[in-house]
Amino acid sequence: MPDPPGEYRGVRPAELRSGDALVPGSRRCGERRRGRRGSGSCGVGGWVTALSGSVSGFGVDPSLQIDVLSELQLGGSTEGVRQVPGLHNGSKAFLFPDTSRSVKASPETAEIFFQKLRNKCEFTILVTLKQARLNSGVILSIHHLDHRYLELESSGHRNEIRLHYRSGSHRSHTEVFPYILADDKWHRLSLAISASHLILHVDCNKIYERVVEKPFMDLPLGTTFWLGQRNTAHGYFKGIMQDVQLLVMPQGFISQCPDLNRTCPTCNDFHGLVQKIMELQDILAKTSAKLSQAEQRMNKLDQCYCERTCTVKGTTYREFESWTDGCKNCTCMNGTVQCEALICPLADCPLNSALAYVDGKCCKECQSVCVFEGRTYFEGQRETVYSSSGDCVLFECKDHKMQRIPKDSCAALNCPESQQIPLSHSCCKICRGHDFCTEGHNCMEHSVCRNLEDRAVCSCRDGFRALREDNAYCEDIDECAEGRHYCRENTMCVNTPGSFMCVCKTGYIRIDDYSCTEHDECITNQHNCDENALCFNTVGGHNCVCKPGYTGNGTICKAFCKDGCRNGGACIASNVCACPQGFTGPSCETDIDECSDGFVQCDSRANCVNLPGWYHCECRDGYHDNGMFSPSGESCEDIDECGTGRHSCANDTVCFNLDGGYDCRCPHGKNCTGDCIHEGKVKHNGQIWVLENDRCSVCSCQNGYVMCRRMVCDCQNPTVDLFCCPECDPRLSSQCLHQSGELSYNSVLSSSCQKCKLTAGPYHAQRWTVNSVSSPRTSAAHAASLTPAKQTPFAMTSLKHVWMKPMSFASLDLLGLSMAQSAPSASAR
Repeated sequence: MPDPPGEYRGVRPAELRSGDALVPGSRRCGERRRGRRGSGSCGVGGWVTALSGSVSGFGVDPSLQIDVLSELQLGGSTEGVRQVPGLHNGSKAFLFPDTSRSVKASPETAEIFFQKLRNKCEFTILVTLKQARLNSGVILSIHHLDHRYLELESSGHRNEIRLHYRSGSHRSHTEVFPYILADDKWHRLSLAISASHLILHVDCNKIYERVVEKPFMDLPLGTTFWLGQRNTAHGYFKGIMQDVQLLVMPQGFISQCPDLNRTCPTCNDFHGLVQKIMELQDILAKTSAKLSQAEQRMNKLDQCYCERTCTVKGTTYREFESWTDGCKNCTCMNGTVQCEALICPLADCPLNSALAYVDGKCCKECQSVCVFEGRTYFEGQRETVYSSSGDCVLFECKDHKMQRIPKDSCAALNCPESQQIPLSHSCCKICRGHDFCTEGHNCMEHSVCRNLEDRAVCSCRDGFRALREDNAYCEDIDECAEGRHYCRENTMCVNTPGSFMCVCKTGYIRIDDYSCTEHDECITNQHNCDENALCFNTVGGHNCVCKPGYTGNGTICKAFCKDGCRNGGACIASNVCACPQGFTGPSCETDIDECSDGFVQCDSRANCVNLPGWYHCECRDGYHDNGMFSPSGESCEDIDECGTGRHSCANDTVCFNLDGGYDCRCPHGKNCTGDCIHEGKVKHNGQIWVLENDRCSVCSCQNGYVMCRRMVCDCQNPTVDLFCCPECDPRLSSQCLHQSGELSYNSVLSSSCQKCKLTAGPYHAQRWTVNSVSSPRTSAAHAASLTPAKQTPFAMTSLKHVWMKPMSFASLDLLGLSMAQSAPSASAR
């Protein structure tokens, strides 16, 4: 019998094992019948397919798809991988040569993959590839340490495909599928897993179908994703790969081979369907019980008569009952109060009477009147009249006549007479600002009492209008009906007591109190506002405004730091500076002293020197750098003062080099004289002389060491040399101004362990230097000579001074040349 077609290449009968569905036969869950496309049936029905229909036609839900090559962003910059022509031109193909490479997803990209795969038991691996002959390599691998959660491998040596995975029992498993994939030809590979059901397709032909252990995809943190290799050292795939995808769905091979119909649900679909049916049955039973209880209650309600009533100001009114509320006639209609304005009847008053308002009533009634001095007064109204002498007389309208009544006693006022106001209805005065409203008023609902200078009046609240001229009764203004509203497009005006509101039409979104729009560009992120800006939706668009602490036009907002960022700092948020290395502080204004703060540990042969924003390990005296310039000072080496002649040992002593210095020793059995060599001449011990090229400097030889100093100026000595001591010249006004500008000196000053001296009049100064080795590790027994500097004294453009570091010998007096002298054999350290 001939072998099956190409889909079974490389498969020998001996290689088949139980569970491989290579031939038609009986089927259970996990074993599916192979047959002609479109002719299968599973007994459950095609409608089950729709329940798990993640694949519809040729499309795939992007949320269920992982395009590996696109997400990894392979390109010309990926070492060891290059783009080549693929099986088709619809997507990019990449060549994986047999060279060192590291095609690994970044932790962020890998986590995006794993969020879709984590705890999923249904997924499909798709890949189009062309593998070199005899190559054994990993197509893709998801593993954590030594645990391979999902790894697909093709072996060209054994002619088989291997799937490595972990099951729910935390055991490692390997499924082997005999098949020749490494034949240097193009193949389309699909491996679909649905719980314990596995199907392998090659070139749209089903090759294997098995029941396996359910994969365990609880991927821990730190899991890595590799393509074309297991790691940097093993499993290199050699060949071309294209369309590498992971679909989080069963039977995802349909997207690779659309002609393969999915006629039956998977085992996982079937179990899920059964579970859903059981849940629906439980919900149906509970809902039926609730409906039965509701029907029983409704039957009881049908036997009751319920009358809807209205309650107003604590009073309950029955259906269709009417009453008068101020200047309104109201009726209770279906539980709702409906009111309309009261229409006052026309009244014909008799003689000596007229219409007037009565407390507690809306309409005017006939009231008796009095006529006094040409004016009309109603019953009970009072009027004051002042005589020529200033006396107050009080009249009241009674029985159609103005009758004089006794005056009331007036209370004492606590305000000056200029603030006292007379009243037209009383002989007593009041203070300006008197509160008439607290004495009682007739202002009703929606009307408020307001004080005037001599009386109280009623005024309607905002949104209400007066029902009569004294404003005691007011009614609501219907802004919507009268067009006195500000509602804009896409809104409906709804009247409210004293105001109105704009309600958005169905399907529209509110922008502000008066307008609505079809889309909110701010909520849907369809705007171009900066991340540090606030978005305000408008009709047909939006506005961007920078947040507080940021400046810009809204589309571009930059952080604003009030005091700025110094020393190269960058403003990254409102009043927040990102300081460069070596600086700190709110505005990066403070230099970090790496030396004093203990951030730096220089070598023992170097001293730490702080610099703005950085530091430097500088070789100590007696050492120099060997040219390697080590940052920590490790490249500092000892200077051989004896070998280089940089010592001051006398002619009858011997120089011995030490680490960081030297020592002058007297040879054994020889009595050293302590004479000195200066400028090629022998100077005896204790000899004092004046320098030939500087008559203002005096040198002396002390125990083999030459010490020089400037001549001490004694201005009290009449023979003082004015050339060397110009400060003693009474004809000159020589002063040296301190840099602080607060103090001035005539000759020599000392400050902060430093010394300055005016040496050549008001415009010249001279610097001091040391001829011998000046090392902080040199002991007081080492001799040093002080001579004027070789440099030409520099001209000063203004009256200033020169500050100089003192000599490093602790016991050396710069003014008196006194020093402690040890025996010639003592160490100079």
